[in-house]
Amino acid sequence: MNFVEIVKSVFQPYLDGEKPPLHVGEAYHLWYYKNGIEQTLRNAEVGYNTVEDTELKDKIKDLIDNVLTPMRKEVEEFLKDEHVPLPIVSPEKAVSEYSNTPKDAKLSDEEIANQLSWAILMGIQIGVRGLTESVRADVG
Repeated sequence: MNFVEIVKSVFQPYLDGEKPPLHVGEAYHLWYYKNGIEQTLRNAEVGYNTVEDTELKDKIKDLIDNVLTPMRKEVEEFLKDEHVPLPIVSPEKAVSEYSNTPKDAKLSDEEIANQLSWAILMGIQIGVRGLTESVRADVG
């Protein structure tokens, strides 16, 4: 294969609209990533309900509205378009106040922030791994 053919094979999926089916590894990584987004979203919803620090609460709300929800929608639509079944996930958590819950029975603000930071880091790792192992350019 010469250089021109290599470049052409990279950009071909964007030019002619013809795409090969998802490779099983691509489907797996997208499915796994979608499941991770959903679980992180549930943790963020619980965190939003339990944190006391208003700045942290605003950051969690921003994470839910501007990062996790759009990512979930994009990956979900892509999986549906590729006819990949969606993972079964836990239901969304209602917004409420848990001020009556004793302090030692719930996570502290620091624990919630650390848990969400870890989940975001793991999401980046999973996403990058899927990116580097994808065969189709549009999947990457």
